[in-house]
Amino acid sequence: MTNYSREDLSWTSDLKEAFDGDVELQDEQGHAVRMELEAEFKVGNQRYAVLRRPGAAAGEHELYHVSSSADGEISIITIEDDDEWEDISELYDECTLPEL
Repeated sequence: MTNYSREDLSWTSDLKEAFDGDVELQDEQGHAVRMELEAEFKVGNQRYAVLRRPGAAAGEHELYHVSSSADGEISIITIEDDDEWEDISELYDECTLPEL
C-alpha cells in the first residue's frame, strides 16, 4: 500500500461550486440517490469526493474519484481498488478527525 501524508492532500471546491453541496448519483438499479458533499480534495493528480447519505452518522461516508471531461462535465466514479480506497480513507480521517 502507498502511504500518504497531510502534505499530499489539497482541498478543492469544484463540486461545491457545481452542485452546491448535494450530488445525485445512480445506484446499481438506476435509481437516483441524493448524497451530501462532505469534502473534496486532490492527492497528486487524482481528485476525490467524500459523500454521505442524508441521515448517516458522522464518519459514515463514501469515497469517490472525481474527473472532468474536455467539455467540463464532472463525473463521480466508484473507487474500485481496495488498497487505494483504504489509503485515501485513512488520509482523509487523519486530516479531519481531531487528535486525541
